[in-house]
Amino acid sequence: MAGRGSGARDGGRSAWAEELLGHLRPTGRDLGRIADWLARTVEGSVCLRDHDGTLLAGRPIALDDALAADVGAGRIATAAVEDAGRHLRLVRVERPGPQPAAVLAVSRTEPFDRRAFDIVTHTAAVVELLLGAGESALASRRLERAAADLRLAILQLLMVEDAVSARRVAAGLWPGLLDTDTARVYVVECRPEDRDRFAEDCLDATGERALVVRCPAVDAHVIVVVPDDTAAERLHALVGDRADTFLGGSRRHSLARTATAYGQAVSALAVARFRPGKAALYAERTHPERLLDPRALHGWAARLLSPLDALAHHTRAELLATTRLGLEFTAVSAAKILGVSRNTVRARMERVEALLGTDFSDLGVRAAVHLALNSQAGLTEQPPPQPAGARTAFDDLLTDAALRAWSRALLGLLDGDGRDLRRTLRAWLAAGANAERAARTLGVHAQTVRDHVRGAEPVLQRQLLASGSDLYEVVLAHLALGDLAPPELPAA
Repeated sequence: MAGRGSGARDGGRSAWAEELLGHLRPTGRDLGRIADWLARTVEGSVCLRDHDGTLLAGRPIALDDALAADVGAGRIATAAVEDAGRHLRLVRVERPGPQPAAVLAVSRTEPFDRRAFDIVTHTAAVVELLLGAGESALASRRLERAAADLRLAILQLLMVEDAVSARRVAAGLWPGLLDTDTARVYVVECRPEDRDRFAEDCLDATGERALVVRCPAVDAHVIVVVPDDTAAERLHALVGDRADTFLGGSRRHSLARTATAYGQAVSALAVARFRPGKAALYAERTHPERLLDPRALHGWAARLLSPLDALAHHTRAELLATTRLGLEFTAVSAAKILGVSRNTVRARMERVEALLGTDFSDLGVRAAVHLALNSQAGLTEQPPPQPAGARTAFDDLLTDAALRAWSRALLGLLDGDGRDLRRTLRAWLAAGANAERAARTLGVHAQTVRDHVRGAEPVLQRQLLASGSDLYEVVLAHLALGDLAPPELPAA
């Protein structure tokens, strides 16, 4: 029930969703209370009636019995009616076992906008769960799914840096879960058919002191946000006892940097697959942003991202969080993680492109923006400002002696391979990581290009075929050595 559009929180969706989910708590499962809540929230009248018209909750509403019967029988899923100055919505509500379905009816003097319709639809789903709670194993599983949806909603709030709302949602069902400033993110990979059982075992092993979420983007992944190191130890032990199960963990980050931590955990997972212990933490290796003069780097990054500073805080955080994930993963995966549509992800990234005056189809531009975002993600305190008049450009950063030395050492690892991996990699990057275009430049088959790039991955100890931090570091190394044309960035 997390927001699915870039303006979700603007419309108060997280607020009503939190209140609605509160009715799933053991102390809040009352049909009368939820009917009263729905009436107040949509400013109308609410009636929950049985198949024969018996009132189950709310207040009686005059309805067309034939229409209500059609909805209850499933011949019509939902109905919208305008009659004598009132607007009606009728929604079928399933009941457990052989009982006929009920009908949830809502009457308003105002037409139903998207918000009101969403509230009625989601309330009907919650009423279904409440009607069946305690009456069947199926209802129990539905409640578990609702709790899983709530955990996903909390993760999605953390992904867009809304730690305050995430804590508020978590406090209702899991008090103290996010009463922390920092946490690690782990990603567990197991067989897809084992994932549900592993997630339940993980909840039991950690004593619900960790946020356990079935990854919405990858069927084989479970995402675990671990504030407590004791819970982390139990997670390691749980993975070690299972075949075909691997664990990647991030460095410790603030809750607002959950998206950054998630990317680190995915990167560590790639290493864990080749470790005897089947687990790995994000390597404390040297990253480009650590080599550069902090004042110059943060001054340049702040100027590059400054067009976003005029936006409202939550809008800016939402755009930056979406861009971080969009640069790390595909639009489809980023959309599933954030709980929005892929068109929303693309629209947000296009808005950032327009504001920054950049083109994300250029691999060098993506690497530069990723560097700027990374430099700010790791910022714990504001560095001293640059001297008056000093305005570092991206090309100036690339001439840094430490960065060039690091770049020579990194790419020099490829020189010993007789297949000339370095030449192939350079052509592949110049072609925007497109194997077919690089193959035409080199006069080889596209599969040869892919094989060479895949062969460079263990040598460089970085994932290249999947877009993300590792790829952008290799791009920066080529840019620093002049092996790639510098990207076109706006004058800072």
